Amino acid sequence: MTETPQLPAVSREWHLVSRPVGVPKPEDFALVETEVRQPGEGQVLVRNKYLSVDPYMRGRMSDAKSYVAPFELGKVMQGGAVGEVVASNAEGIEIGDHVLHFFGWREFAVVDAKQAVKVDPAAAPLSTYLGVLGMTGLTAYAGLLRTASFREGDSVFVSGAAGAVGSQVGQIAKLKGASRVIGSAGSDEKVKLLVEEYGFDAAFNYKNGPVNAQLREAAPDGVDVYFDNVGGDHLEAAIGRLNRDGRIAICGAISVYNSTEPVPGPKNLARLIQTRGRIEGFLVGDHYDMQAQFVQEVGPWVASGALKYRETVAEGIENNLEAFFGVLRGDNTGKMIVKL
Repeated sequence: MTETPQLPAVSREWHLVSRPVGVPKPEDFALVETEVRQPGEGQVLVRNKYLSVDPYMRGRMSDAKSYVAPFELGKVMQGGAVGEVVASNAEGIEIGDHVLHFFGWREFAVVDAKQAVKVDPAAAPLSTYLGVLGMTGLTAYAGLLRTASFREGDSVFVSGAAGAVGSQVGQIAKLKGASRVIGSAGSDEKVKLLVEEYGFDAAFNYKNGPVNAQLREAAPDGVDVYFDNVGGDHLEAAIGRLNRDGRIAICGAISVYNSTEPVPGPKNLARLIQTRGRIEGFLVGDHYDMQAQFVQEVGPWVASGALKYRETVAEGIENNLEAFFGVLRGDNTGKMIVKL
């Protein structure tokens, strides 16, 4: 085993101590100190440098049956992270290598080598492996191209379009030949960003009026593809504007994640009969077979500046929780990252 001396004796990590009801509260969580231990056989010790916070984590705080196991009470939570290997007991990974793994919400992590993916900080900034070149990027790519069966000439509507996934969906659609790309966001500043920097043809602030009316104005000829990050009134409005053979990819429904009562579905589902429309949900974990294709195509777009991205960065493990709350509030523009 190769290891580096002078490591801190303790690492700070976030535990879930009670399951949130409605909007999560600070008292549902605790920042805990734990001993830094050396890696066992086939493991590496990683000093995390960047952590990811994402909307889906809210679902893991509930014990309701879902597609992934809930966070355990009294134990450290999980999330995407990228960091530097500071001790190694695994072949093929050396001290000083940088790896992507899923043991975030903590400063140091002991990771099985088979669960760590080496990344190159010279090829792209480390934080991008959590966003535009990471899970959120692949989510956008697979959801648009495979689940929504995007075709050149399609008109595309994206909700939550200034977020990490939505902003990439809109830009990929434009780069792939969309006839029109429309986005919704939660502030006038984000709307301006979508049009002026990301190249959306139209965008609107959903807080400025009914989504249905604003979408009708932005998409007078209807939409062929709707990429849904929000749910609720956005989904209903998109169904109302769906063209013949339109496709809807359900990625998220952040508008209802904190609801404590059952949320009624769209009232106009019958319109799918008229349009022969299709709604399909998806999880990025089912599409990792597209990873190589995704990196091969999107990597050069990012390197050349053809595909732009933003990050909202919080500093320090102590602000990890507030960064997560910010994602639920929509405070972030692009990917929310915690820098340690």
